[in-house]
Amino acid sequence: MFLSLGLGLVLIACGCSVKRMAINQLGNALAGSGTTFASDDDPELVKGAVPFSLKLIESLLAESPRHEGLLLAACSGFTQYGYAFVKQESDELEDKDLASSTAMRIRARRLFLRARGYGLRALAVRSPGIEERLRSDPKGAVRSMEKRDVALLYWTAASWGAAISVSKDDPALVSDQLVVEALIDRALELDETFDRGGIHSLLISYEMVRQGGSGDRAERARRHFQRTVELTQGRAAAPYVSLAESVALEKQDRAEFESLLKKALAIDADAWPEIRLANLIAQRRARWLLERMDELFLTAPKDNSK
Repeated sequence: MFLSLGLGLVLIACGCSVKRMAINQLGNALAGSGTTFASDDDPELVKGAVPFSLKLIESLLAESPRHEGLLLAACSGFTQYGYAFVKQESDELEDKDLASSTAMRIRARRLFLRARGYGLRALAVRSPGIEERLRSDPKGAVRSMEKRDVALLYWTAASWGAAISVSKDDPALVSDQLVVEALIDRALELDETFDRGGIHSLLISYEMVRQGGSGDRAERARRHFQRTVELTQGRAAAPYVSLAESVALEKQDRAEFESLLKKALAIDADAWPEIRLANLIAQRRARWLLERMDELFLTAPKDNSK
C-alpha cells in the first residue's frame, strides 16, 4: 500500500490523464487494503489510523467520484469505524456520562448515514436511479442485482440498518426498514456464504426487529446463528455476542446470555488472523456485557450452593 501511495503521488504531477490513472491505481490499492486492518492485534492503533485512511479515500473520490472500489471501501469503512469505535464507546459511556454518550451516538449516526450515502452512490454506478426505486418498490428494485453486487448490498444494508438502530426518534429513517430488508435479503439469496457468513451474522439481530417475518423471530435468529457458526467453524466471536444481546437478553435468559459471551471470550483471536481485529472488538463488547449482567437482568443468578 505504501509503495502504491508513493508511486501515485509521483504520477499525479505528470498530467491530467495520467493523474486520473494514478488516482484510480491508488484507489484500487486502498480499496483492497482492508485486510491490513482486519488482521491487526491492536484495536486502539487501528482506531487512530482509520480516520486518515477514510479521509484519503474521500479525497480520491472527489477526483474519481464513480470509482466503485473506493465507494465500497468508504461505505464499509465508515460503517465499521462507526460501529466498533464510536457506537461502542457511546454504549459504554451511557451509564457514566449521558451527555457524552448522546454526543457519540449522534456522531455514530452521522457516520452510518455517510456510509449509506457511499453505498447508494456505488449501487447507482451500476444501476442508475436505484435509490428512488428502492424507496418506491424495495423488493422490485433489488431483483436485478447479481452476485457481483453482494458486497454493496450487504454494506449498504449494514450502514442503513445501523443508522436506524441509533435513530429510534427519527420516524422517517425508521420507516426505511423495509429497504434494509430488501437489500440484505437479496444479498443472502445471491450468496449466503459472503464474508464468512457475514450476512447471516447481521441477520441474527435483525430478525428480532424484522417487520412481518414468518414464524418465531427468535428461532429465525438462531438459525442464522447456527449457519454463521458453521461457516466460521466456530472461530468468530461476533455471532455469540449478537445472539446473547438480541435473543438471550430479550428473553431474560441469564444462563444462556452468560454462556454465549463466555464462548465468545474463549475464542482464540489469533487462530484466524483475517478476522483478528473483529474478534478482539467483539470480545471487548462481551466483557462489557458480562460486567453489566446485574443491571441487564431482572432476576439474580441462582445460588446452587444451598
